Amino acid sequence: MEEKSEIKLHSSWKSKLQSEFEKDSMKKLKAFLQSEYKAGKKIYPRGDEYFAAMNLTPLEKVKVVIMGQDPYHGPGQAHGLSFSVQDGVRFPPSLQNIFKELHSDLGLPIPKSGSLKKWAEHGVLLLNAVLTVEDGKAASHQKRGWEEFTDRVIHIINEERENVVFILWGSYAQKKGAFIDRKKHYVIESVHPSPLSSHRGFFGSKPFSKANAYLKSKGIDPVDWSL
Repeated sequence: MEEKSEIKLHSSWKSKLQSEFEKDSMKKLKAFLQSEYKAGKKIYPRGDEYFAAMNLTPLEKVKVVIMGQDPYHGPGQAHGLSFSVQDGVRFPPSLQNIFKELHSDLGLPIPKSGSLKKWAEHGVLLLNAVLTVEDGKAASHQKRGWEEFTDRVIHIINEERENVVFILWGSYAQKKGAFIDRKKHYVIESVHPSPLSSHRGFFGSKPFSKANAYLKSKGIDPVDWSL
């Protein structure tokens, strides 16, 4: 979507999502992004990382989906995976709390890096609802067309896969995942890991062990959550 760039999307997703790119909403989104670039605005993540979540986690490999809302809007943070930051970047507060719960739940050490790329490579789709943001302006690209596109991604998983774990933190993610078929999939819900809400039920919610217990019960290899 970045000017003069091709859409690089893993074949497992591209075959299912090709028609989305022909829709008016996506054409308008592309025009909006191109105008923002031409105006000299800084957009995160880089154009070749818009679809990093899907490129690292092909459709047939998805075991767990962790829904986020927007990319981080600070320099060097966002790289196309929900809640994740690039190596060497200070952990945002929500990610700090995710790591605290990971330690409490599974006894794993607090990671040195905030990159969740290893989770993505092990079947965890780290999908934001909105895939771009302007530097320093949280939620600046909401309601521009990304939401419909990422809804379609969730619909595809819901319809075409079975026994996927959906981890929905906070009311935004829970609304976005409201249509998931709970007879086919396992939905884990709690408040958001943000410091504003984490003490109201995020800590102690044990999403990582619950996800693995469900996967094992279905004969699926559990996720290696170590980083």
